[in-house]
Amino acid sequence: MSIRRRGTAAGAALALSGAGVLLGLAASPAQAAEVSYATHCVPPAGISPIDGTTKVEVTAPVTAKVGDTVDVVWTFVQAASKNPDIIDLPANSVQPSGILKAAGAQVADIAMQGTRTNPAIPKGGAMVLSDMKGSIKLTTAGEVTLTPDAYTVNAMSTDTKCTPKETVQKAATIQVTGGGGGGTSSATPTQSTTPTQSATPTSTASPTATGGSGQTDYTGKEVQVPYACKTPIGDKNATSPVQINAKKNGGNFDLTVQFKKSVMNSPADIPKGSVKPSMEVVLGGADKGTVHVEGPTNAKDIKSGDPIEIPDLTGTYKPGASGTSTLSPGVLTVKALGTTTTCTPTRTEVSLTLDTSQQPGGTSGGTSTSGGSTGGGSSTSGSGGLAETGASDHGALKALGLVAGTAILLGGAVFTFMPKRRTR
Repeated sequence: MSIRRRGTAAGAALALSGAGVLLGLAASPAQAAEVSYATHCVPPAGISPIDGTTKVEVTAPVTAKVGDTVDVVWTFVQAASKNPDIIDLPANSVQPSGILKAAGAQVADIAMQGTRTNPAIPKGGAMVLSDMKGSIKLTTAGEVTLTPDAYTVNAMSTDTKCTPKETVQKAATIQVTGGGGGGTSSATPTQSTTPTQSATPTSTASPTATGGSGQTDYTGKEVQVPYACKTPIGDKNATSPVQINAKKNGGNFDLTVQFKKSVMNSPADIPKGSVKPSMEVVLGGADKGTVHVEGPTNAKDIKSGDPIEIPDLTGTYKPGASGTSTLSPGVLTVKALGTTTTCTPTRTEVSLTLDTSQQPGGTSGGTSTSGGSTGGGSSTSGSGGLAETGASDHGALKALGLVAGTAILLGGAVFTFMPKRRTR
């Protein structure tokens, strides 16, 4: 890791990671020192903590003046943890952040931030982390020491937090002399750590629609659906607002399921045609079973940093019973890059109520996909009870799934649902 002093002229030095050129003003010769320390790392839920050794190199100017602002670069010689034996991490999917402690004549925590730059890392492979950078404005004459402290590794929108298990030795020292009017304001500029994800406001729910004479379009109520996703790095929970709409088509209904919320950028390039979502809509009331709805795959490549959209999920509901039937969001499945993620609601809530007439090949009594399997007679149940959909059969998930507002890790890429703009 190297530290460069910011100034107004003179000298260009190449950053250690090849990330760019830092300008300095009359920077004194740089010093480099490597320290190693025992480290305790806590991965996401479901993965056991890891104890290892962190090796860090810090390079700093030997001298500086009060009022100078110096740039700091932390280089990982070795991270304490490895990539778990779960998935291969794609290139440019891992980002470190951490704290470098200044002590001595000036005490401060220097926030450090790396870029999401790394080679592809196989299962069980050593973590390769980018250099982290930060800066500090020197306010007091004397000796200022720099010591690595805790750091966080963000991979595929999950955090592994690593903290020292022992006293860490200083990695660099700056001799600060009196300045010539450079100012004495307090030091550390605020640095952002792993970016937080923002969510769009929840939409106002529409009333549940019941079919009437001559009516063909039915707008469902937006319901908050809590999902439980079993993943290789632990169970994940998330709540998503979902709405089910219908359009009558003869005796059948064309369904459209919309996810209403969540925005996040992808940290990795995603090729076109690699993401396909689907859902089993749960029937209740007079009818029983499920209706399969699905969306198209992504039509174009998604670049790293671009938002991900989940399209409308569509399918056909053929009623298997006559009476008042309810429709509720059910099990969500997302297939991408050869992997499958399944998320199951922990409770259901009716989004849409329809007056139905039994149709040949209707869904009653089964778990049919769109078009349905021939079912038996009608039966009555509580509205929106979760039918058995076979979600528990997906035991060997190879992906991390978090629905709406969180990330879905699928074969080495992160996805978060973002609705398309809709015309009402």
